[in-house]
Amino acid sequence: MAAIKRILIANRGEIAVRIIRTCRTLGIETVLAVSEADRDTLGAKLATRAVCIGPARSTDSYLKVGTIVEAAIGTGCDAIHPGYGFLSENEKLAEACSENQIIFIGPQTAHLKAVGDKLTARRHAVDAKVPLVPGGNVSNPQEAIALAPDIGFPLLIKAVSGGGGRGMKRVDRVEDLATMFDMAVSEATAAFGDGRVYMERLITVGRHVEVQILSDGETVLHVGERDCSVQRRYQKVIEEAPAPGLPEKMRHEILDAALRFARHIGYKSLGTVEFLVDCERDAFYFLEMNARIQVEHPVTEAISGLDLVAAQIAIAEGKPLKLTQDDIRLQGHSFECRINAEDIEADFRPSPGRVGDVWFPSATGLRVDTHIQSGAMISPHYDSMIAKVITWGETRPIALQRMRDILAICVLDGVKTNIALHRAILDDDAFIEGGIDTNYLGQLLAKRPAALAIEKEA
Repeated sequence: MAAIKRILIANRGEIAVRIIRTCRTLGIETVLAVSEADRDTLGAKLATRAVCIGPARSTDSYLKVGTIVEAAIGTGCDAIHPGYGFLSENEKLAEACSENQIIFIGPQTAHLKAVGDKLTARRHAVDAKVPLVPGGNVSNPQEAIALAPDIGFPLLIKAVSGGGGRGMKRVDRVEDLATMFDMAVSEATAAFGDGRVYMERLITVGRHVEVQILSDGETVLHVGERDCSVQRRYQKVIEEAPAPGLPEKMRHEILDAALRFARHIGYKSLGTVEFLVDCERDAFYFLEMNARIQVEHPVTEAISGLDLVAAQIAIAEGKPLKLTQDDIRLQGHSFECRINAEDIEADFRPSPGRVGDVWFPSATGLRVDTHIQSGAMISPHYDSMIAKVITWGETRPIALQRMRDILAICVLDGVKTNIALHRAILDDDAFIEGGIDTNYLGQLLAKRPAALAIEKEA
C-alpha cells in the first residue's frame, strides 16, 4: 500500500488539532472537514486546507457519511482519519472508504462489527477465554425477569449499541425491572436507532481499567494500562497511567486478556480493551473494545514515548510494526484532566460562549491538547470539552503535584469551567492515595461546597 499523502480529518476540536500536529511531523497534508460553526477554529487555521461540510448540527455535517466521503474525494485525499466520537467506529464510513479506494485510518469493517455490537463482543470474549460479567441478552421484559435471578440484584440494563451511559438503567428490585426495561429500550432507540439491550450484574465497587492495543494484524502489542475510574454519569473526568495500586498479578492478567481478545478477532489498528475490576471479589471482567483512538491516549504516550496517531497511520498504510513487546518501555506516571466548559454550580450545565484570555504555562512534564485560543467561540452544538491538560513525572506524586501547579495558575476566562472540580479531586486524600473506584466522584460531589470554595478563592 502506498504512503498516505493527504488526509481528510473528519472531526473537530482538540483531536483534530492533535492529528494535524502528527501529520505535519510526518509531512502529510491535511484537509479539515468543518461545519459552519467551526470555520474559524484553530484546527481550520492549522490544517493545509479546510472544507465546509454543512451546518452546525452534527447530524447535518460531521455525521453524514456521504458528505464526508465526497469531501475527501473532492479534495484529493487518499485517507480519512475519523478521530474519536462522530463516525470513528461507523461501519458505513469504513465501507464507503473501501468502495472509493480511500484508506480508512482505523480497523477493518469486520473488526468494527466484531466490537461495535456489545453482544457480539461478549461472544468473542467467551471464545477468547476473557472473563465476562455474569449476564445475557434479553428481548422483552418477561425474558429479563426470568434471567434476573441468575444475575442477581442490583443489575444493569445496557444498550447493545450504547455508550456514555445512554440506554443504561440500574435495577435494584424485580418489581422495577419491566418499567426500567421499557425505559432503557426507548432511550437506546432514540439515542442509537437500536433498541436492543442486555443485562449484567452491577459491580457496586469497581475500577475502570483499560489496555492500549497496537496491532498490525500480525503482531499484537499492548502499551500498558490506564485507570479511568474518576467518572461522572459514566463520563470520564480524569485518567492516569499506569493504574495505581493494582496488584501486579492482576495487572499482568488484564494485559494478557486484552492481548488474547485482540488476537482472537485478528484486530488491526489502534484500539482499547476495557475492563471492570471488581474490588470486592478481587476479579476483573471484559467490558468492551473501542476500535479507535481514545480521548485519554496522551497519558499512554507520556509514559511510553510513542506517538500513537503516527502508529495508527503507519498501520493504515500497511506497514508492519517495527516494535516488539520488549521495545515498549513504560516509565513514570501521567495524569490527564479533561477541562470542560460547564457550570459545576448549575449541575454541570454546558457553558458555551466566547473565551477571553487563554494561557497555559510552559513547564516540565506538561502537555496541553486544545483547540481553544483567546477569542474562540465555544459552540453549544458539540461536546463541552475544550482542553486536556496532561502531566508526566518520574513518580505519581511528582506528576500529581505538577498537575496541581498547572491548574492553580492557568488562565481560561470568559466561560465557566470544571477546573475547580479538578483541583478539589487532586487535593482529596482518597485520590492522592490512589486506587479509587467509580463511585468516588459521586461521593466527592456530595461534598460540593468544598469544591466550589476553591473556585471562589481562585
